[in-house]
Amino acid sequence: MSTPKLLFQGHGSVRIVTGEGKVIYVDPFAGGGYDLAADLILITHSHFDHTQTDLIKTKNADCEIITWKEALKGGTHQSFVYDYVTVEAVEAGYNRNHNARDCVGYVLSFTNGVKVYLSGDTSKTPQMANLKDIDYAFFCCDGVYNMDTEEAGECAKLVGAKHSIPYHMIPADPQSNFDQSVAESFVADGRIILRPGEELALV
Repeated sequence: MSTPKLLFQGHGSVRIVTGEGKVIYVDPFAGGGYDLAADLILITHSHFDHTQTDLIKTKNADCEIITWKEALKGGTHQSFVYDYVTVEAVEAGYNRNHNARDCVGYVLSFTNGVKVYLSGDTSKTPQMANLKDIDYAFFCCDGVYNMDTEEAGECAKLVGAKHSIPYHMIPADPQSNFDQSVAESFVADGRIILRPGEELALV
């Protein structure tokens, strides 16, 4: 079995190809890399810069789309178990632009044991301190609609992932999906800076 590979597409958009060859998209909006047929699509909330599923040209017959509605069914954060990944919805929101009743983040646990946390759009949440054994954690940090890099750094300490990665660094703009200066102002142990189009082996 090969190693899962994460492609940072830009803004808050990522694509992951699992070791089994399954393709997961999270919050499609920015960048390229939408050519692979989707097996699973995860959406954290309803804002347009997270919901552009039409960018994904091909979806396999059994492709599932999980939005915040399914992830927060009955007001309770849900988990979804597949033979290639387990998806756990976690808290997100907690700011004036994002209500915790309508937003989620996701923790993805892959069959090689690696766990990835994607914050979605959020400020600091009560649950962050309870997230355990995260290998790679992505934190939004645009400082306009969400927390800034200072607060994101505080969140990184709470989560305590092996590696912390800034994303969603600027307000939504499909032509500008990355800001190096913002990325460098995010301070965290094990920091990784990914530019749009760069891949990360999830080991």
